[in-house]
Amino acid sequence: MAKPAILAVDDDAAVVAAVVRDLRTRYGEDYRVLRATSGAEALEILADLVLKDRPVAAVVSDQRMPGMTGIEVLKEVRQQAPDAKLLLLTAYADTDVAIRAINDIALDYYLMKPWDPPEDRLYPVLDELLRDWVHDHPDRDAEVRVVGHRWSERTHEVKTFLAHNHVPYRWLEVDQSEEATRLLELAGASLEDLPVVALPDGAALRSPTTVELADALGLRTRAEKPLYDLCIVGAGPAGLAAAVYAASEGLATVVVERDAPGGQAGQSASIENYLGFPKGLSGADLTHRAVAQAARFGAEMVLARDVVGFETRGPVRAVLLDGSADIEARAVLVASGVSYRKLEAPGLDDLVGRGVYYGASASEAAQTKGEVVYVVGAANSAGQAALNFARHAARVVLVARGADLEASMSHYLVSRIQETPGIEVRLQTEIVGARGDGHLEGITLCHPNGVEEVDASWVFIFIGAAPRTDWLGSSVVRDERGFVLTGPDLPAGIAWPLERGPFALETSVPGVFAAGDVRRDSMKRVASAVGEGAMSVYLVHRYLATT
Repeated sequence: MAKPAILAVDDDAAVVAAVVRDLRTRYGEDYRVLRATSGAEALEILADLVLKDRPVAAVVSDQRMPGMTGIEVLKEVRQQAPDAKLLLLTAYADTDVAIRAINDIALDYYLMKPWDPPEDRLYPVLDELLRDWVHDHPDRDAEVRVVGHRWSERTHEVKTFLAHNHVPYRWLEVDQSEEATRLLELAGASLEDLPVVALPDGAALRSPTTVELADALGLRTRAEKPLYDLCIVGAGPAGLAAAVYAASEGLATVVVERDAPGGQAGQSASIENYLGFPKGLSGADLTHRAVAQAARFGAEMVLARDVVGFETRGPVRAVLLDGSADIEARAVLVASGVSYRKLEAPGLDDLVGRGVYYGASASEAAQTKGEVVYVVGAANSAGQAALNFARHAARVVLVARGADLEASMSHYLVSRIQETPGIEVRLQTEIVGARGDGHLEGITLCHPNGVEEVDASWVFIFIGAAPRTDWLGSSVVRDERGFVLTGPDLPAGIAWPLERGPFALETSVPGVFAAGDVRRDSMKRVASAVGEGAMSVYLVHRYLATT
């Protein structure tokens, strides 16, 4: 691949020369740094790059220029090179304009001048933006390729595992791609072996299990130490926050996740109300940053292992894993989150993974290009999914059984949905049936006007919350729906072996804590889950100090 371009735009020749100098110092080895002294010149350079199929990684533009402002330039860039990262250099007086540009043109970042010293102000911003761009544009030579059927549940599981673990892959549909046919021949694989995963080193995996795939990719699937200070079950926002704080404070920490880090939040196309990110950020981006942060402090991550039980062994707490040795720790944090509740409708279960899906990662939207997508649910996860699908699908139908969205969805999301012409909201409506031969072909909708049969190939379900707590057994007290009771919510009559009372996030078993969505009456917001994860580490320290 040709070197990606970084284009600097400023009408002041001395200023643009300084910007180019700083950019070449830091990025010249990997990127082609170009300059323009007007908006018109910048768009000419951009057109030439696009016509020659040369990648554009970023455009850095000053705001105040005669003839065409920086935002006007970047708006055109967004149209011609939609994947490019956009950075606006602006004066303090233009801050309001820059903030509006975040919504209007999806501006990635604005930086107030002067940017000196670049090591402190310019480079950290561009490092993050370019890292994200590189992740979205992997080197084809180092790319994983997946060959499979569009309507195969197992193929969908493999693609989802790769996406959730931030492993770039290329999807090749069998019988639709010459490369897919060639790969199957080279691997000596048949249609019965699908999906086939071709790794960059030349190895080919035939219908691999999640553990086999994780091992082949070099992901850790087993714990290394015989005893930890803290074992965290679940790598959603609460679990990852706890891992960062625990490991940074010197606790030997291990995180166990059955699928991939991020939980439901990790699948979100955009989290727009998280403090400190005015443009918002994707769940995948937040997860990637948190995992890197936890690893930097020394937390271990064990992936693709399902937790199947829990035992108290004297002063040690044991987490039992499926297909691997137990993990013993002095304290345990239950942050296993929730899964989407099953939608009960005739014919639906038979089509899961074949047009019917629970949840959706942001990357899955592209495969629905030009088609009609049904999204079921009325909470924030459903709203974000509808907006993401609307960028690709011909039409998105948001199905909600309530009388309005405002009761369960954030106001900013409701407003965005109402302003998006490609989204149709069907209130007081439910899916009561599904049909299809091998894959979803139609659904039955029930609404106040009666029952309606519609054609459908894609249904994504985001309803309810079923806590993942069956593995805890009877020793950890839960409510009738399975949510964990902690601290003051614990019933007065429980057998509590210590002189002190349970800490705020402590369960009915001393040394076992719970944080995030798995707790009863939690807020179901990313920020609150992160806060509880951090708070739990403080309480773990207090517990360990008394044992």
